[in-house]
Amino acid sequence: MARTVETILASLDADKAQDILDIDLVGKTTIADRMIVASGTSARMVSALAQHLVTKLKALGLSPRSEGEQHGDWVLVDAGDVIVHLFRPEVRAFYDLERIWASPVATKTPQKAEKKADKPARKTAKPKAKAAPKKPAAGTKARRKTPAKKPAR
Repeated sequence: MARTVETILASLDADKAQDILDIDLVGKTTIADRMIVASGTSARMVSALAQHLVTKLKALGLSPRSEGEQHGDWVLVDAGDVIVHLFRPEVRAFYDLERIWASPVATKTPQKAEKKADKPARKTAKPKAKAAPKKPAAGTKARRKTPAKKPAR
């Protein structure tokens, strides 16, 4: 994996990607161990960064998958243990993946877990029986609703 990360970072640097960020995902998710986020100045540049990256990863013997190359706003390159997100700057600011994934992992404190264990089990409600339809009062006729007539033109 280290060789894959080095190749990705070198490729992005050589192709003049901006704001390259390497995020460690170990312990946060099982989808990947690393996430690399970078920006290109235009949709064409983002697509070119992705194409060059896929070519270099294939040369390493990997089988990377990519999505979004045709539009170039956000391209995802999946290299197995490493996921690469390439954005135009406006799109990157909108989705703000760095804020989501770079934050520390929240863990349960033992006190919270104990409080949950002390609570009694929740009672389940019994299903209510459906009420029978109302019958018209004795001596009256049930009226059927008819649609309003359309005025003649």
